[in-house]
Amino acid sequence: MTQESGYFSEEKSAEVVIARNAACPSPRLAQVMEVITRKLHEAVKEIEPTEAEWMQALQFLTATGQICNDWRQEWILFSDVLGVSMLVDAINHRKPDGGSENTVLGPFHVANAPQMPMGANICLDGKGEDMVVSGSVRDTEGRPIAGVRMDVWQANDEGFYDVQQKGIQPDFNLRGVFITGSDGRYWFKAVKPKFYPIPDDGPVGKLLGALGRHPYRPAHLHFILQAEGFQTLTTHIFDPDCRYISSDAVFGVKESLLADFRKIEDPAQAEAMGFKSGWFWAVDYDFVLAH
Repeated sequence: MTQESGYFSEEKSAEVVIARNAACPSPRLAQVMEVITRKLHEAVKEIEPTEAEWMQALQFLTATGQICNDWRQEWILFSDVLGVSMLVDAINHRKPDGGSENTVLGPFHVANAPQMPMGANICLDGKGEDMVVSGSVRDTEGRPIAGVRMDVWQANDEGFYDVQQKGIQPDFNLRGVFITGSDGRYWFKAVKPKFYPIPDDGPVGKLLGALGRHPYRPAHLHFILQAEGFQTLTTHIFDPDCRYISSDAVFGVKESLLADFRKIEDPAQAEAMGFKSGWFWAVDYDFVLAH
């Protein structure tokens, strides 16, 4: 028979519920539910919601689930804007030995992007401000790492990924895979990315509006770096001059991921790079992979 801990009361509410779960066969599930129950009951006691407010909360949770489908996950978005996604990522990817920091994957990664020769241009439609991204990949001892698979993707100069503009952008636009050589260096051509909003037409977007928050992510480039014998690194590099750099809607910015976006106004150098504008952006960023 299930063990009880007295009758339910406001004062002992959490203890009574936790005791009811004492026969749980999974120690981990029992631990998780104990913490969640205790914290939830603490929050309700501190907030003291009215019944109307509690119903409003339940309706929000219901609407969040109802908008989810095969391509949209509003619950992940809710986790993102609360900072929980970044916290889980940070806990699971601690880098005590000096490796580059992780950040969230984001919803627009596409598998099987084409592998390109080093120095190739991932912009397939020629739109946007030209940019060169370069740097090195090293281990925590400073040694270059050969054979790093670097999966790169970004939004265009209007803040859209190719999968958001089927028929407008070419497939695999602003995506590519590069492999580092013996010197561990990488470089490729792209366009300067722009900030963009997370989906804000659902319950999470309405919540952001009610909180006085904007839905924007600052301009960034995505990277996944993989090499044998090293931890996989999923991260971004950010434009520090973006207007939303200090208020990322999903808390993905870390100080160590700020890159230097320099405007190079040198027609001869631009021409040598194959750019017709007479100038371009240059971004240098070094990655460190941890074992």
